[in-house]
Amino acid sequence: MEYEIASAKSMEAFGAALAEYANSEDIVFLSGNLGAGKTTLVRGFLRALGHSGNVKSPTYTLVENYCIKNNDIYHFDLYRLNDPEELEALGIRDYFSENAICFFEWPEKASAILPEPSISINIVQNGSSRKLTFTTNSNEAKQSARQLQFSA
Repeated sequence: MEYEIASAKSMEAFGAALAEYANSEDIVFLSGNLGAGKTTLVRGFLRALGHSGNVKSPTYTLVENYCIKNNDIYHFDLYRLNDPEELEALGIRDYFSENAICFFEWPEKASAILPEPSISINIVQNGSSRKLTFTTNSNEAKQSARQLQFSA
């Protein structure tokens, strides 16, 4: 599915819509250039679940953890990753558990280590707007995507 995202507010709204239908154990790949809106989408997702604190890009920390409604949401930014094996040292496999949703920015930097995503989102800048391509890879995610209601 493709969506035209007109503003940062619309990107947050898409994240909020995604939060309504996300399943625990989802793995979400977020691809796009710097400044495309990946963290903004995650911010909308978290806000929709009730998080009111700061949501920053985990560029320097590699991962930010949010515990909301008995779910762990892990937001990874792999942009600064030098070697995928760094994720093994971080204990990456421990993050994939029940009641955990993982978002990965720049997943291509560790594709050999990461499992198949249930959702892939590619964001392409088009002037001041964004073209978002949403792909699902699991049956649960496909059923959720059919219910995803979003209009920019």
